[in-house]
Formats: sequence, structure tokens, C-alpha cells
Amino acid sequence: MDVPTGAVPKGAAPARAAPAGVALTKAEQARALLAQGLARHNAGDLAAAEALYRRALRLSPGDPNALNLLGVAARQRGDLAEAVRLTGEALQTRPDSPVFLAAHGGALAEAGQAERAVPVLRRAVALRPADALSQRNLGQALLVLGDAASAVSPLRTAASLMPEPENHLALAYGLREAGDAAGAAAAARAALAGAPDAVAAQARFLLAALGTEAAPDRAPASYVRELFDRYAPRFDAHLQGTLNYRTPEALAAALRAAGIAAEGAATVLDLGCGTGLSGAALRPFAARLEGLDLSPGMLREAARAGHYDALHEADLLGFLPAHPGAFTIVAAVDVLNYLGDLTTAFRGMATALQPGGVAAFSLEVGEEAPYALGEGMRFRHHPTQALALLASAGFQLLLREDTVLRQEKGRDVAGLILVARR
Repeated sequence: MDVPTGAVPKGAAPARAAPAGVALTKAEQARALLAQGLARHNAGDLAAAEALYRRALRLSPGDPNALNLLGVAARQRGDLAEAVRLTGEALQTRPDSPVFLAAHGGALAEAGQAERAVPVLRRAVALRPADALSQRNLGQALLVLGDAASAVSPLRTAASLMPEPENHLALAYGLREAGDAAGAAAAARAALAGAPDAVAAQARFLLAALGTEAAPDRAPASYVRELFDRYAPRFDAHLQGTLNYRTPEALAAALRAAGIAAEGAATVLDLGCGTGLSGAALRPFAARLEGLDLSPGMLREAARAGHYDALHEADLLGFLPAHPGAFTIVAAVDVLNYLGDLTTAFRGMATALQPGGVAAFSLEVGEEAPYALGEGMRFRHHPTQALALLASAGFQLLLREDTVLRQEKGRDVAGLILVARR
């Protein structure tokens, strides 16, 4: 979901300079401050913009434009609860403002409240159908709710109104979810035209998942980051309630079965820690527990969970070799599915572990060697090939457990849990 930072609503124009000797009213001063703040906002100086918006709000308490812009800024800072509150207060004063509807709907969607976001965004696009950003936000919120059939229309409208690579890519994802593989491939190819590197990498990854390009050796970092940033507010409820996800507990049980005592003495690294579900399962093993994730949204949720002594926003392939011998246990729960070639990851784990340290992780299992990109846009690994790579990285297998990792579209996802000692 993108943040609308365009012009404030009609009526919020800056006050004209007063004639010499004529003082500006407080309302005029507030409008001038809002205009200055918006200029700083659009220039990327968020702190200065917020300070100006607050000054305007002190001069004009309850000013809806100040509230809305402060909400937009809060959303950009990642304070989604504050963004929802402020944009909601602005909307209460002008329920039919398409700008306020767009901002509040976008904040609700990003905060994981898609059910509330959809009717707000529908009102926004009904009042201003040429708002490409709200059309896209509406489509993406509908996708979150699993209504791909309804999502395609606003996503297609957004791509038509503003044929930028990001909008074509959003449409490609929507068409894929709706079962239109050919349409998804066409939209992904359209996204490649003039796309920045991150968008192009995601488009090619989607094409690989659709079987029209060769699979890369990993999912693009930008794809993983954006996927889990959107997913973060509803991650726990969806995984545990809908997908019957129990892998963190299964991995902790595998550690105990392999003879690793949960005595709180280890220095543990939780790769791809997400919201902290795995941290809760790993905490009994740890004197010190550190988490690592690509997604700032996930890390915010993990910080609230309170299981970790330190959190790192980083790519595991860069982080592991930069911390030689720092950990006694390295765990990766449902993370290596986003890597195809596991060679660098296994070597990185070996580097980051102390001699005798333990790696514990889950894999999705596939029949193609060495790996294949599945329809869920995650990699499946052939067990024999994965075990050979693990041995070549200097690990001795302690435990192998075949299991079901979760459900996807009503089907069990076959997996493997491995525990190995360096």
C-alpha cells in the first residue's frame, strides 16, 4: 500500500500574504504552516513536516487537514495505530472527502484491517474514480481478504490510469491469485518496461513462478520485504488460525529430541524471526536471543512480542558471515523457502556458529533436484540434495523429521525439519 502525499483537500490552500500592517488570523497562519509542511513533506523531510503540522494544529485545534497530514506522516513512520486514529479523526469532520477517505482507507489496509479498509476505499474511488492509488489500495485490500475476483477490476483500473511498473506488478499479482496465469504473465512483462531494479526483479520472479522464465537462486529481497510488511499486522492470526501453522513448536521439539537442552544457556539467532512466533518457541533455549528479518513491519511486531534481546533488519546471507562464531544455535523457521540455492546459507550458518554449535531449520519438500519454485512463490528442496549441501558445509546431521508445515489452499504442505551440528 502506498501513502498518498499529494495536495491537501480543497479549502486547505495557503493563505495569501497579508497587506503590510495587517496581521494574519490564526486560521490563515495555520493554512500557511500546512502549506510549508506539505512542501517539506514532499521534499522528504518528514520530521520538519510533522513539526509544522503540529504548529498548525495548535493554532487551529481539530483542523482536519492537519490531522490528516499528521496521519499520513505517522503511516510513513510505521506508526499505523496513530495513522488510523488521526486519519479517522480527519474523516469524521468531512465524511465525504475523497482525500480523507483515501488516507484513512490506506492506513486501515496497511494496519491489517482490510475488512474496515475496503468499504472506505470503495467510497473513495466512487467519489474520485481517477485516483489510481486508491484503486490499487482497494485491489490489494481485496486480495488480502481472499477476494481475487473482485480485486482485479480496481487493480486493472489503477494500471490503466497510471501505467507505472508498480501498478502493472500489482495487477500481475492479482491476476495470478484470480487464476489468470496468462494475464498475470502479460502484466508482469508490462511491469518490466522501465522498471526500477527492485520492481523488475519481482516481475521476473513472478514470471518464474508462472513457469515462463527460469527460476532464480533466491526470492528478491524487495519481494520478501514488501510481502511481509503487508502481512505483518495479521500474520499470527492468519498462520495459526487459518493455515494451522505449528512449525515453531515443531522445531523446538526437534531440538529437544536431538538432545539440545532447553536450559536457557545458549546464544540463539532466529533467522527470519517475523512477528516473534518462533522467538516464543526458542526463548527457553536462550540466555540471549537475537532476531533477524528483512521486513521492518515484522520487526516492529517482534519488538512488541518482547522475546528478543536484539533485533536486526538485514539479509541473512550478508549477516551470517559478518558474525563469525557469535551463536550456539542458529534457527530458521519457514525462512529457507525463499532461497533456492542453499549453499551460501548453510556456509553462513557454519560461519556464525561456534564450534559444536547447532543449526535447526525447516524446508518445504519437493521432488525436483536440487530445488524448484512452487506455485506459492516459495522454493521446495529435494531432501537428498539439501542433506548433501549441509554435509559439504561442515555439518553432522543430528535429526531429520518429516512433517506437515502448514496448509495451503486446503492442502497439506509437506516439509522437513533438520537439526545438525557444526
